[in-house]
Amino acid sequence: MKAAEIINLLNEWAPLYLIDEWDNTGFQIGDSKREVKRILISLDLDREVFEKALREDVQMIVTHHPIIFKPLKTLVRDNYKEKLIYDIIKEDIVVYNAHTNLDVAKNGVNETLARVLDIKDTEPLKTTYEEPLYKIVVFVPNSHRDLIIKTLGNEGAGWVGNYSHCTYNVEGVGTFMPREGTNPFIGETNILEKVEETRIETIVEKKDLQRILDKMIKVHPYEEVAYDIYPLANKGKSLGDGRVGEIEKVSLSQYLDKVKKSLNVDNIIVYGDRDRIINRVAVCGGSGSSFIYDAYLREAQVYITGDIKYHDAQYANELGLTIIDAGHYHTEKVILPVIKEYLEEKTQKMVEVQLYNQSSPPYVIY
Repeated sequence: MKAAEIINLLNEWAPLYLIDEWDNTGFQIGDSKREVKRILISLDLDREVFEKALREDVQMIVTHHPIIFKPLKTLVRDNYKEKLIYDIIKEDIVVYNAHTNLDVAKNGVNETLARVLDIKDTEPLKTTYEEPLYKIVVFVPNSHRDLIIKTLGNEGAGWVGNYSHCTYNVEGVGTFMPREGTNPFIGETNILEKVEETRIETIVEKKDLQRILDKMIKVHPYEEVAYDIYPLANKGKSLGDGRVGEIEKVSLSQYLDKVKKSLNVDNIIVYGDRDRIINRVAVCGGSGSSFIYDAYLREAQVYITGDIKYHDAQYANELGLTIIDAGHYHTEKVILPVIKEYLEEKTQKMVEVQLYNQSSPPYVIY
């Protein structure tokens, strides 16, 4: 596959419009036309990851953290970062990363972290984006009504809460006159035709609109498809930073054991009250100290994240919020196998996908 095709698949999952304004992420290095047979997935891109890519004859590296975050003023081999980028370019390796957009996206870092920790009925800690909704109205001969309804639903239109394939149908009579040069499915040139048709209405999210329209038009029998698109005032799914939800009521000490087991860590840092029964937990993969107050507002009793500083923990304790610092790497590594599974499914395993499951920098706790 071409690198551009793989990038498009990743952008469908974690759209670029979800990227925070302070972030710099996406397609960063390489040739979009490069043929890709092997992909290496890692949280970061350092020299160890690069050398593994060379050993495994990898053409593309996909990471969570961007290798180019601040603007480069030069590209020379005189420092670590620029030398690494220089060598990546020299070896013709494509580099793509999904950072804050993958944090926020459905089935992204934070949803995955919450799922791993058995947190149910989750919502964003802080909403940053509400998916715009549109209504598609299409007119179809009754003979093809069921096909169009099925196609729209299978492509993701018509989701209302936990219900899929939701449409509203009204039967009526459509008129049209085929002109010279047309090839009508029904009717004859220069003769007014009346056809029993169904008006099908359904709701779609903005990110899916064009793809669903393309599929609908492809299976529609008419040479010229009559359809309308209406922007809606009501909003779709809320996306944002972190997640908060419910767990089965349990003692904090028992839940700490679950966190360590689920994230495969030997040690975690716990700040605040440890002698409590909990049932509402917030999470944020990576560095989540900026959402401590949001976790408090969402009535979480425990907040799991990484990179907590002394005064962050002090502030949380004043709010009555227990903090679990499970580490930046360990709260984000959960997304790596999800990326692998996604790419294998979407590429139908036309591309070999490998994981690099190590923290950068490497560390041990004595």
